Amino acid sequence: MDQNMLRPGYVYHIKDCYFDAVQDSKLMRNHENGALRPTYFCLQDSKSQLLWMIPMSSRTEKYQPYIDRDLNKYNKCLKLVIGKYAQRDSVFLLQNMFPILPKYIDHIHIIQKNAVPVDSRLQRLINHNFKELLRLQRRGIRIVFPDIERLERLMLNELAKQIT
Repeated sequence: MDQNMLRPGYVYHIKDCYFDAVQDSKLMRNHENGALRPTYFCLQDSKSQLLWMIPMSSRTEKYQPYIDRDLNKYNKCLKLVIGKYAQRDSVFLLQNMFPILPKYIDHIHIIQKNAVPVDSRLQRLINHNFKELLRLQRRGIRIVFPDIERLERLMLNELAKQIT
């Protein structure tokens, strides 16, 4: 996908070749039960300029107990955020986030022939949690399931090769 056509704050689908290239068993795979799932919320890291994808799920009841547990234990939950997307409750799985390059993005998610952004207030919350999770990860506190340090190095190396 062309970098100029990408819009952080929107939802996308990812090409299978990304998963083949990075070989991380902790990533949520495409084509669950023959459908283009999951969808991924896109944001951009202002420091590295890499895009980061956050898987989404409509199964909020599955994740609510984990959110409740973290709220009881830590008074906050950084790794899971429930909010409205396209007028439906969705959970944003920051615990499964990963970096990506535009060439691995297949297409923007369309609902009734329109690309629908995530609400700006929800985007701010997700972005805040994203930055906090990265800080914790860089201090050695592992909350995110995929090996995001390795994935980030892979994407930065690939980006450097594209530039030279």
